[in-house]
Amino acid sequence: MSENNEFDPIQEDLAADAAEAAEDAASNLTESTAETVNEPASEAAAPNSGTEENTEYHYVRPEGRLYSDADYTRQEDTTAPPRYYTPPEKKPKKTWDRAKAKTTALGLCVALLGGVLGGVVTGAIMNRSGNDAPVSSVSSQASGSGTTTVAKKQTGSMTAAQIYDQATKQVVGIQSNITYMNFFGQTTQAALSGTGFFISDDGYILTNNHVISEASSSGSEINVLTYDGTTYAATVVGADASNDLAVLKIDASDCVPVTFGSSSDMSVGDTVYAVGNPMGELQFTMTSGMVSALDRDVTTEESGGSINMFQMDAAINSGNSGGPVYNANGEVIGVATAKYSSSGTDATVEGLGFAIPSDDAKKISNDLMTNGYVTGKAKMGVSIDQNYSSTVAQYYDMPEGAYVKYVETGSAAEKAGIQPGDIITKCGDKAIEGYEDLTNAIKSYSAGDTVEITVYRSGEESTLNITFDEANATQQQASAQQQQPQGNFFGFGGMPNAQSGAYVSR
Repeated sequence: MSENNEFDPIQEDLAADAAEAAEDAASNLTESTAETVNEPASEAAAPNSGTEENTEYHYVRPEGRLYSDADYTRQEDTTAPPRYYTPPEKKPKKTWDRAKAKTTALGLCVALLGGVLGGVVTGAIMNRSGNDAPVSSVSSQASGSGTTTVAKKQTGSMTAAQIYDQATKQVVGIQSNITYMNFFGQTTQAALSGTGFFISDDGYILTNNHVISEASSSGSEINVLTYDGTTYAATVVGADASNDLAVLKIDASDCVPVTFGSSSDMSVGDTVYAVGNPMGELQFTMTSGMVSALDRDVTTEESGGSINMFQMDAAINSGNSGGPVYNANGEVIGVATAKYSSSGTDATVEGLGFAIPSDDAKKISNDLMTNGYVTGKAKMGVSIDQNYSSTVAQYYDMPEGAYVKYVETGSAAEKAGIQPGDIITKCGDKAIEGYEDLTNAIKSYSAGDTVEITVYRSGEESTLNITFDEANATQQQASAQQQQPQGNFFGFGGMPNAQSGAYVSR
């Protein structure tokens, strides 16, 4: 018998039989008897009356009922390995190399000092370069079998409030009272208003041509209003009707000019801010939005031909014409010019504004400031009959095209062999179906370019070569007058603003 009177099971089924036998034997003993009962567990294990050391199973008479161990499981009844407690292995302590520690500490100090010096140098360079906006570099990522180019994005270094505070020093209101003859033959006046902005510190202002064209042609006074309430008389330095831009000049100094950004860096989704004088009454109003699309060909009633513009959803209304469009860095990337109107239709149109890109506006304004007109513009030297339409062409069984009404003496057209009555059907690689197509085609060339044109004459087509002349200021003004909308059959002026779904200047 063991010294601790413990139950030492070996096999679960034999132990259960032994326990039952022990309990029966214990009931037959007297209370004073303390003998140990040795009961065989099976026929294979015979009883042994020897000493306790030779007994196979040992039981101690407990004071109460004997319970089996609920946690015990036969080894052959389980496939899981036995669970043992394994104490964690203690890793040997590392001995620190003093020399290595000194080297590491020295390296960290050098790296920290290099970072501080780098920050100081970078800050000095940024201060010297002014407020140039940080721009992330262009990167490429592998994508399948090709590469995906990540466009360069401007980071936006100014808040909207900062941009507006800057704009109030750069933006001006433009007002004029034009004198005209009404339907009843009476002389009357009407107020016109628009927006402009300083492009130099000595008073040069850029705006849309349609803001000042009527006042300029009628000799009416043009006034410029600054944010502090000061009014200046302005003169027209130069204008370009085909691109709807004009430059004014006031007698002022210490003006705050805008900084032109590169419109070629624009991407759809960029944030933009427009500042102007909507309705001619709500001066210096700022609206915000995003670039909605690029390279839209927009034809307004004043321009005659199409103008390349970008689309945005910032609110543009009457009086906003000629105002600047800022990017998130406070740079001007466009000139607000037009919006899409739903007049005369049941459709509701919102957020379709258009602006002339800054890259074009900057080049044209420099030409207007220096020469009074845009240099290098191609000139053909013909007058086109705008009444010749597809309906007329079909009626007379002639091709669609630009019908030549008059050829200027000594012009490029005369030298090329163009004659009155010719119908121009192709210019370069562009098909011509009317006056606007020809105007847009010529705008894509410069003075001195030689191009093939196709004309229809006396039932036959022929190809001619023309070398464009350069249009001077007088010729550009004459061309602009021809581009103005012609009257209708009864002689009354058209109403382009009421046309269904028209691009109207703002």
